[in-house]
Amino acid sequence: MSAFDEREKAYEKKFAQDEELHFRATARRNRLLGLWAAEKLGLAGEAADEYARSVVRSDFDEPGDQDVFRKIRGDFDAAGVQQSDHQIQRTMTELLQTAADQILKGE
Repeated sequence: MSAFDEREKAYEKKFAQDEELHFRATARRNRLLGLWAAEKLGLAGEAADEYARSVVRSDFDEPGDQDVFRKIRGDFDAAGVQQSDHQIQRTMTELLQTAADQILKGE
């Protein structure tokens, strides 16, 4: 195997690892976001856990984060929870970093 082939394999492996980390971090972020939103909605215990699972499931509707954002935004609007779009998106960004940090630390 040539050095070029070895380098190509290494890049492919790194890409696959990065994609797996991103997928796991996004799923964890969605769960954390669901728990955050559940608290704002006044949910606790099993109801909060179920709501968090519904947020995770909402991410499979379409590529990207807009499906998750729309779910949270819609649920907040229906319940009269006052959070701006910017606050929701900022929380999504912060929780993605938190989720990635937790995964990298093995939590």
